[in-house]
Amino acid sequence: MNYLLRHALTGLALGGLLLSAPLQAQEFRIGFVSTDRIFKEASTAKSAQLKLEQEFSKREKEIVDSGAALKALADTFEREAPTLSTAQRTAQQKQLVEQDRDFQRKRREFQEDLNARKNEELQQVIERANKVVKQVAEAEKYDLILQDAVYVNPRLDITDKVLKVLNSNGAK
Repeated sequence: MNYLLRHALTGLALGGLLLSAPLQAQEFRIGFVSTDRIFKEASTAKSAQLKLEQEFSKREKEIVDSGAALKALADTFEREAPTLSTAQRTAQQKQLVEQDRDFQRKRREFQEDLNARKNEELQQVIERANKVVKQVAEAEKYDLILQDAVYVNPRLDITDKVLKVLNSNGAK
């Protein structure tokens, strides 16, 4: 019962706020920025992605090549295992297990390093974008800018304005 009473009072309070909202509607401005679009379309995000690709492409190729070589060794072992002596089969199997363990470790380290660098680069993009959002909000007298929402009326979306400033190098 207490739960219902509390929600009824909350509903009345919200209703009162909504009734007074038309009086303040002209004074209060809300905007929305799509962070997904910023990460996809901002020149700073694109250059960060390119930088990461250049930084990690050689290492990624080494990991892929190493994985392919390991698979080829495993396939060869599977074909030849029936003809090998027990000692040879055991020795090769042990070697494959050690190589696989080493490969998994290198792949995990690569992924961890890549994720850490990606987070660093994305943080810089976010910081620049937030500065631009603040500039646009202050210049156009917005009271509130949201970045995540389930639904946003397109007329509230200021992402294009933010992207225009970001891409013109106005965020530095």
